[in-house]
Amino acid sequence: MEDKQKAVKWFRLAAEQGNAEARWKLGACYSLGEGIMKDRQEAVKWYRLAAEQGNAEAQWRLGFCYYVGTGIREDKQEAVKWYRLAAEQGNAEAQW
Repeated sequence: MEDKQKAVKWFRLAAEQGNAEARWKLGACYSLGEGIMKDRQEAVKWYRLAAEQGNAEAQWRLGFCYYVGTGIREDKQEAVKWYRLAAEQGNAEAQW
């Protein structure tokens, strides 16, 4: 568990400096409760920040949150928007 908590610490430091990769990974930690208490709304916040920077993984994950309504209200149209952006960058999960 200690290693996951350290990972969250470093992801947060990088995320706060604007690193898109760290932002989506911090979001994933919040989503799964890995190294930090689970908080799906906080996960959406970090996914959105990375997605708006053009990170395809974050775009796919944000789309999924909208699709199933986890951490945010369900919105299929918004989900499709983010899936499409991720798919256009070659994200295989978003291309289904």
